[in-house]
Amino acid sequence: MARESKAAKLKRALAVAERMNARYPKAECALNYHDAFTLVIAVLLSAQTTDVAVNKVTPELFKRWPNPQAMAEAKPVEIEEVIRTIGFYHVKAKNCIACAQMLLSEHAGEVPQTMEELTRLPGVGRKTANIVLTNAFGIVEGIAVDTHVFRIAHKLKFAPKSSDTPTKVERDLLALYPRDMWGPINHQWVLFGREVCIARRPKCMECPINDLCPSA
Repeated sequence: MARESKAAKLKRALAVAERMNARYPKAECALNYHDAFTLVIAVLLSAQTTDVAVNKVTPELFKRWPNPQAMAEAKPVEIEEVIRTIGFYHVKAKNCIACAQMLLSEHAGEVPQTMEELTRLPGVGRKTANIVLTNAFGIVEGIAVDTHVFRIAHKLKFAPKSSDTPTKVERDLLALYPRDMWGPINHQWVLFGREVCIARRPKCMECPINDLCPSA
């Protein structure tokens, strides 16, 4: 592919967004949650595992510890027993408790609504913070870059090879897309990555953006 001008890349990116909007007009977070606190915990647990796996353990988890007050008093081994089927459950159990305790000690038990405060919580990175801000509070600060978004951004050449971290890919996407289009990207691309642009066996012949993809 010849070097693409900035204007041409923007035009292609907008076309991708238009088709994603048509295919996934009501894309939502796949994790089950009840409020901002349970969303923080669910996204925290989803690191390096699937949303399906997380949704299997959170009903019991949130039944036993539905709020920061309850979870702050839990013992790591108790939470480990509930989330044992997901990856890195030892560390995640400790982060759940530490996160709840910080919410109580520094935020009166309420989930903060700024990127800076959210990313100070144990186990909460920028991806988690973006998802919480967008879905719990309707605040769009950026684009949550998970494995699907990271892979698709590179496949579409919206991020160069040198962008080898989620933070760098998010920077590229934020510079490319107008701010009012940031919101739906994560959920749409996650669904697209699961259904069409599958990592090991992409369905390129069925892909609705095949003609817009330099890697096709």
